[in-house]
Amino acid sequence: MLRRCVEGSTRLMIVAAIAASVLAVSVVAVVAVIAIDESDPSGAGAGAGGGGGAAHAGDAVQMLDSDGRDTDVLMPTKVSRPGCEETDGCYVPSVYEAPVGEPITWTNEDSAFHTVTAGTYDSPAGTFDSGYMDPYDSYTLSFNAPGTYEYYCTLHPWMEGAVIITP
Repeated sequence: MLRRCVEGSTRLMIVAAIAASVLAVSVVAVVAVIAIDESDPSGAGAGAGGGGGAAHAGDAVQMLDSDGRDTDVLMPTKVSRPGCEETDGCYVPSVYEAPVGEPITWTNEDSAFHTVTAGTYDSPAGTFDSGYMDPYDSYTLSFNAPGTYEYYCTLHPWMEGAVIITP
């Protein structure tokens, strides 16, 4: 009788431990979802619709809404792994030419987060930054002055590109 009682309590303790673990995981998941919702009240994500990053007013760039714009520069699949720089395929095309004022849209078609950030990894320019772009997010800028604007991904430093703006 005592043995059955001990075995029964052991089983009860194991079941209770499993239930507590499942409950703890559920609570952590709910807390994580709440934290995500609170950090982004729009629910749109950091780079969605081109509104997630920073472009400095008065500079040579102007951030625009990418509603319905076609992609000019693509971040294709698997560029989050080194190697795309060897084929010049991290941003496609890696150099894009456009006249002053023409909107340029970057679209992330990779399964990883990416950014479009002014400058190079070793020398950030601070002129524009898309913020983290979720897969299939787009970011649109219009450049107000001619010149060559280099950019890179802050998460994947081998990803580099440039925009040449003509008068």
